[in-house]
Amino acid sequence: MIEARRLHILRAVADHRTVTAAAAALYLTPSAVSQQLAALEQETGHRLVERSARGARLTAAGEILLLHANAVLAQLERAESELAAYGSGEAGTVTVAAFATGIGLVVAPAIIELAASSPGIRVRVQDAEGDASLLMVLDRQVDVAVAVEYRGAPREDDPRLTRVPLYAEPFDAVVPVGHRLADAERVAVADLAKDPWIGPYPGNPCHDVVVLACEYAGFQPRLEHSSDDFRAVVHLASAAAGVALVPRSALRGMDLTGVVVRPVDGVAPTRRVFAAVRRGAEEHPLLRPVLAALKEAAASQGE
Repeated sequence: MIEARRLHILRAVADHRTVTAAAAALYLTPSAVSQQLAALEQETGHRLVERSARGARLTAAGEILLLHANAVLAQLERAESELAAYGSGEAGTVTVAAFATGIGLVVAPAIIELAASSPGIRVRVQDAEGDASLLMVLDRQVDVAVAVEYRGAPREDDPRLTRVPLYAEPFDAVVPVGHRLADAERVAVADLAKDPWIGPYPGNPCHDVVVLACEYAGFQPRLEHSSDDFRAVVHLASAAAGVALVPRSALRGMDLTGVVVRPVDGVAPTRRVFAAVRRGAEEHPLLRPVLAALKEAAASQGE
């Protein structure tokens, strides 16, 4: 008999690609993870994980088992959801991981809505970048992720997750007030090819958006300054350290002294934001109102 707990460990190793990282995410020791994997291999009669100096990867047998693991774990989430619904599930705590702008734009308004519509639900919020929050959901560290589409993000049909689209927003060009394009009504990304750039670190989903926008415009950006804090990005631009593309909502309420913000000419790069839960958990009586409140908060931004 295969234990579901060991299937969860196998999936964590596949997601994190090292036993050490999977153990940290699951709050286990590496030796405990190794022991559980060994037991799983004994239960199945197959070698499931190959280790090397570069990390750990699943064997062909491991990949086959992972497909079934995703289905089994999703079904267990559904079972928990139905049992919670049977027991009313009207009160409890939901943990949400979201990036800073998403917290201000949709999570905080959703908390206000839930206080009125579902007072028994308590929301705990953790600040996490859009890519990190998805692994936090899969590792059961949080219940809901508010995440950003990025290269390598789980697809909409990923068997591990259920995604709920929230909103999409354009990036605007931010240039110093003395920049040659400061007086333009719109700024083409291609016209910034020779400028130094300021942007998020690699791994941040917004970094991917900026780099892809520049690639589509025919060049690789010369990123001279890096920060995941858009306030720092704008401050550097105001010091004439470079140019940047910044999500429009991140600029709200920010001190823009020393910079000029212009819409991008042509097809603007876009940040697409969605909520995600473990597949099968979307009908949980605690999570369903939270997802609905997040969607309502996102919809109200366009009004």
